[in-house]
Amino acid sequence: MTTATTHGGPQLPQERRLVTEIPGPRSRELFERKQSAVPPGIGTTLPVFVTHAGGGVVVDADGNSLIDFGSGIAVTSVGNAAPRVVERVQKQVADFTHTCFMVTPYESYVEVCEKLNALTPGDHEKRTFLVNSGAEAVENAVKVARHATGRQAVVVFDHGYHGRTLLTMTLTAKNMPYKQGFGPFAPEVYRVPLAYPFRWPTGPENCADEAAAQAIDMINKQVGAENVAAVVIEPIAGEGGFIEPARGFLPKILEFCRANGIVFIADEVQTGFARTGDLFACEDEGIVPDIICTAKGIAGGLPLAAVTGRSELLDSVHVGGLGGTYGGNPLACEAALGVLETIEQENLVERAAHIGEVMLSRLHELRERVDIIGDVRGRGAMIAIELVVPGTKDPLPAGEIAAKCHAEGLLVLTAGTYGNVLRFLPPLVMPDHLLEEGLSILEKALSGD
Repeated sequence: MTTATTHGGPQLPQERRLVTEIPGPRSRELFERKQSAVPPGIGTTLPVFVTHAGGGVVVDADGNSLIDFGSGIAVTSVGNAAPRVVERVQKQVADFTHTCFMVTPYESYVEVCEKLNALTPGDHEKRTFLVNSGAEAVENAVKVARHATGRQAVVVFDHGYHGRTLLTMTLTAKNMPYKQGFGPFAPEVYRVPLAYPFRWPTGPENCADEAAAQAIDMINKQVGAENVAAVVIEPIAGEGGFIEPARGFLPKILEFCRANGIVFIADEVQTGFARTGDLFACEDEGIVPDIICTAKGIAGGLPLAAVTGRSELLDSVHVGGLGGTYGGNPLACEAALGVLETIEQENLVERAAHIGEVMLSRLHELRERVDIIGDVRGRGAMIAIELVVPGTKDPLPAGEIAAKCHAEGLLVLTAGTYGNVLRFLPPLVMPDHLLEEGLSILEKALSGD
């Protein structure tokens, strides 16, 4: 058995351990309380109530230890209680918890911004400001683009997900559960095709060229390039099913944006901070966005997000036009600095690439034997399988397989426009033996054993 040190507390055994059924009696009791206190619109993937977490496991109120292939939806990439994060936050909470950076600023906010300016793609001069969530980051990026260009239209893509606020819900492609019944939606948002290799009608070899041509043609004919403030895209579509756009598609869209004065906004909320085997996913094809939005993995679980972009864009906004009461809270800033230190000191970019190699090797082999696996895709520690009715590409809902994994002590998440994708986001600090054990549980669930 191996253990993971949680700063200021006991070591957490890195093992799968089932002492009750999943969920157990204490978790079921707590879930009943949740049902009485929390509206049903707040869904629950797996109703086990967590008491401890770290390394590659979460421990519930019944003493079960589950293998974590979710990382709180790509948030706890450096672990749930990474020592550098815990130490910084503990010190900060004793000094002060809040002043509002717009009232009386503090150094950690500036330091986070300096680091993001240096680490994000491109050697141009940049500015960064901090907000609370990925949706807030995307919404502010669009605000900046509209202000800087004097244009209004925003172009987004099929299968994209950008948040749950009015604007980001509008930017999001999938209706249920994100948009159903919540309209009317924000104006001047236009959707174009994404290069989805597995489902492209003429095959993956034609996908990049044809999808880019269709998208650009639609923008020119239906919107007018001269009216577009920004194109917003995930380098890998997250909630849409971990879709990697066909290689060559992103560069073509970026080239079109450059030629027409359109701000290229990369939504790296789920893909950022070493998750894909690069520090940022857009580095894979050398994409240098005008603005990049980050959140999730930025602060080890504390609420923080960032908008980083070309100085001439962000500097165009008048004083007071950006900000918020809690944005860049000092505890979250210290956590972010601890995350960045951990990624560097523990070589987590390389670790993510290793996790991807292990997972893709086993999943591609499994696909040869299991006829419901239509596609295996992803990079680094952001991997997915798309389930289909055997012999077709008709979507096969992923919920039943996920439930089988949950019952055996493996936490997995579903995704996809059609609800037929299992997505895997293990913490980058997960030990190899848990990674392999989790894959074996998945294999058993998929094989029907």
